Amino acid sequence: MDRKVSTTMNNFPIKDLVQNFKKRNIKVLWFNSFTEVKQYLLEQIPTYATIGIGNSKTLKSMEITQTLCHRGNTVFDKTLGKDKEEVRELKRNSLLTDCYISGANAVSIDGRIVNIDHSGNRVAAIAYGPDKVYIIVGKNKIASTHSEAVQRAKNISAPLNAKRTGYNPPCVAAGHCTDCNSPERVCYILSTVEGQYAEGRLTLLIANEDEGF
Repeated sequence: MDRKVSTTMNNFPIKDLVQNFKKRNIKVLWFNSFTEVKQYLLEQIPTYATIGIGNSKTLKSMEITQTLCHRGNTVFDKTLGKDKEEVRELKRNSLLTDCYISGANAVSIDGRIVNIDHSGNRVAAIAYGPDKVYIIVGKNKIASTHSEAVQRAKNISAPLNAKRTGYNPPCVAAGHCTDCNSPERVCYILSTVEGQYAEGRLTLLIANEDEGF
């Protein structure tokens, strides 16, 4: 189901964004709220599907894991792990699911998706494995260019996610990337999705709200 797209959002040309992603074989749908995004996901994903979840403040706010588990889906979400070994197995299992749901640190109007990761399980699943991938972002994640998207991931997402997860690299105090080699860093892997080989595999869902890092 296609949805009407606003001409602007946060002063960004959304129609251009949609067309640029379309050229890269990535479908974009726009929603008024994350509540609408969640309802769409529940309509699209069958109850028998196995689902991997990428750790994301946005997805936590949506309570998507709890909702999917409650209705009977098999869900692999690393935050449900009770110890390091269980977390590791949940990460590995999520790579072979029917569907993967993740946030992103930034998307650019020219049609790129940028993520910065600690262990890399999230970017691995987005790139290959699950049959269907949904990327969910708020309008605050939209950047004008790929370069600005990368800078957002490094200077906004990484410091805030480090603080949220209890790590303390230099960027937490500085408030921006310091190009460190700290063992506390959460930015070991920087990924850009330039496009999608398999048609219909990756869908970007954008809510007209601000959420997440």
